[in-house]
Amino acid sequence: MINQLGERESRALLKEEVTGRLGCSDHGKPYIVPVYYLFDNECVYVHSLPGHKIDVLRDNPNACLQVDKVKDDFHWQSVLAFGFYEEVNDVNERQRVLTNMFKRLPYQTPVESQTKQPEPDTIVFRIRVTDITGVYES
Repeated sequence: MINQLGERESRALLKEEVTGRLGCSDHGKPYIVPVYYLFDNECVYVHSLPGHKIDVLRDNPNACLQVDKVKDDFHWQSVLAFGFYEEVNDVNERQRVLTNMFKRLPYQTPVESQTKQPEPDTIVFRIRVTDITGVYES
């Protein structure tokens, strides 16, 4: 039977996991991409090179992150966190976020795993979570 996760449990799952699917709207069409992320209980942080995902989010900042934890077909949890895209431009905040991401996710991409430094044009952004919902089956 499918049940609702409480907000605390939903936030705990987001904090525990590191991969999810970022959803946004590309001129009225759904656009979903897998991402590595870091959640600080208020915001989901992601970094990316410039590209289609960033263009779409800049055009329409409404976004969500969907995260699952699956043991088997009858034991799973799924969370959706909704919010707004914001680029992190403050140098100190960018460095703090990237440092925390590299500690938590040291092998995000082959280049970064070797250098521990993001590409110069790396964009750090957050989804400021406004709503969260979760379901589970066990």
